[in-house]
Amino acid sequence: MELVVVTGMSGAGKTAALKMLEDMGFYCVDNLPIPLMSQFVSLLASNPERVSERVALGIDIRSGQELPQFDGILSGWRKEHVSCSVLFLDCSDEVLIKRYKETRRSHPLAGTGRIDHGIVKEREKLAFLKEEADYIFDTSKLLTKDLRHELEKLFLENRSFDNLFVTVLSFGFKYGIPSDADLVFDVRFLPNPFYVEQLKQMTGEEEAVRDYVMQGGTAMCFLEKLYDMIDFLIPNYVQEGKNQLVIAIGCTGGRHRSVTIAEALYRHMRALRPMGLKLEHRDKDIGRRIEVPVSGQ
Repeated sequence: MELVVVTGMSGAGKTAALKMLEDMGFYCVDNLPIPLMSQFVSLLASNPERVSERVALGIDIRSGQELPQFDGILSGWRKEHVSCSVLFLDCSDEVLIKRYKETRRSHPLAGTGRIDHGIVKEREKLAFLKEEADYIFDTSKLLTKDLRHELEKLFLENRSFDNLFVTVLSFGFKYGIPSDADLVFDVRFLPNPFYVEQLKQMTGEEEAVRDYVMQGGTAMCFLEKLYDMIDFLIPNYVQEGKNQLVIAIGCTGGRHRSVTIAEALYRHMRALRPMGLKLEHRDKDIGRRIEVPVSGQ
């Protein structure tokens, strides 16, 4: 089990970092009481069916008087050879004050006093954690996407596309455009098998329908351009921090043309690079006629 302790100054981005780690596959727990941390980690380590091999614990000044106890807990984990690293998020006092002013939040140690006094107290109390840190990020000049990029370099290793999950979805326009679609492509310009009696009740998963849709070269020309666009977009979406992408392919009824093109796109993406990938045909069976034999009586 890999354990990452995320800590640092209030306002430096700890909550955002935990959300990013969660997108990368970490099981994240924020502000767990210090006395429970050893038991929590032991429980996860001894459970072969634990939710994840990677765990991130958020710790900050909200732990109050119990915070110094974590120094001993951390030393114990390292003596027991627990795979544990500490990520400390820091930020300049000027930027922290500006962030608090903009959000109109009060610093947890400032009380009714000034924000800068609370920051000084917090630095003193967190000093031991900063000394123990394996990684220190100064977020004073980091945008959210820059922080994500730095975390990916640390914790995703070379798996730069593993945190993106793509759904290729076929649908019928007559039943509505999927509400969660990020990219929508209309393939109603392709030959329509619906008007061929022997193909009408089939779907784009069947060879005869695929051959009909692909006739003439128009569909293949479209697919080549679609492949080129998707190959360009995927790495740019990953760099921006996108972790869910729905590519919707639509025809009139969602049974023939959209299914054929969605199947082809899915095969292309599956061979392209490692990523979470799912194929779904939303409407291919809606209204499909089922022949029921009538028994004579």
